[in-house]
Amino acid sequence: QVQLVESGGGLVQPGGSLRLSCAASGNIFSTNAMGWYRQAPGKPREWVATITREGTTNYEDFVKGRFTISRDNAKNTVYLQMNSLKPEDTAVYYCKMLFTNYWGQGTQVTVSS
Repeated sequence: QVQLVESGGGLVQPGGSLRLSCAASGNIFSTNAMGWYRQAPGKPREWVATITREGTTNYEDFVKGRFTISRDNAKNTVYLQMNSLKPEDTAVYYCKMLFTNYWGQGTQVTVSS
């Protein structure tokens, strides 16, 4: 059994930054790709970024150049550094262990002045 616990969300002004963390329990973190997804009110959940176990990254076009996904296998943690935040980035952000059904509980990010 794997548990994923996100943290780091909050309220930030437009143009600000936040760093989300997702800590995984268990011993399979380092062998799995990880992803961040988000869900805005009234919209379906959408993919944001992924990182393979080797560290290769991919991003949804809307966040390219602003968000950075990274991982620390020694800490069983994946991060999402979010810069130049926009009101449209407001959503609940979830981490997921790819190719499994393991999701975190989500952390709210609100971008507003």
